[in-house]
Amino acid sequence: MKKTMYSLMLAEDVIGAIDRLAEEKGTNRSNLVNQILAEYVSMTTPEKHVQNIFDIVERFIGQQSGYLLYSQPNDMTMSIKSSLQYHYRPTIRYEVEMYRSPDKTLGQLKIIFRTTSSELLLELTRFFKIWIQLENIYIKNFFEKGAIEYGMENGRFLRTFAVPNDSDYTEEQIGNAISHYIATFDEMLKDYLSGRYASTQDIEKRYLQYLNSGVQLI
Repeated sequence: MKKTMYSLMLAEDVIGAIDRLAEEKGTNRSNLVNQILAEYVSMTTPEKHVQNIFDIVERFIGQQSGYLLYSQPNDMTMSIKSSLQYHYRPTIRYEVEMYRSPDKTLGQLKIIFRTTSSELLLELTRFFKIWIQLENIYIKNFFEKGAIEYGMENGRFLRTFAVPNDSDYTEEQIGNAISHYIATFDEMLKDYLSGRYASTQDIEKRYLQYLNSGVQLI
């Protein structure tokens, strides 16, 4: 939804009330006025659309133990922090970024970790490569070419989000798909680091259980 600058003549008392409310909600005057007007004319702004999705993610992930969630109203990013079951229990952060004007991708997941342990970095890299391999085998063909992309750099693993070909997800379906994706990834990563999987085949078996559980792909 394209934004354009307009000039409005408003009463000072109204502006004062708007500014106070905007501060309470952690946003700015323009975003709040835009949201109020959109709701009045029954339109859904990109910010509201994303917030609805984040509300669904928060309800699902919030029921799980060991997660710390954070998002700002009218923000396009949600942060989910989790502690790894590894020696000194380092933290990992799942940062969900939704795009204002999605095309073939809806957004991306940034998995951010801070560690100086070369051993942990090696294990994380190995798991990410296994995960990419499994997705390339089992789900890549369900998406438009180039919709699902990956990136690995120091301290971060990136993966784009998209809906499968010829699919049209509701906000609830998008939120549920993102929630299950992150929860399953986090569970499998922790189990991998703890040594629960004896082989790559065991990881593949658990991944197939996830796919066969009826979740929406994203």
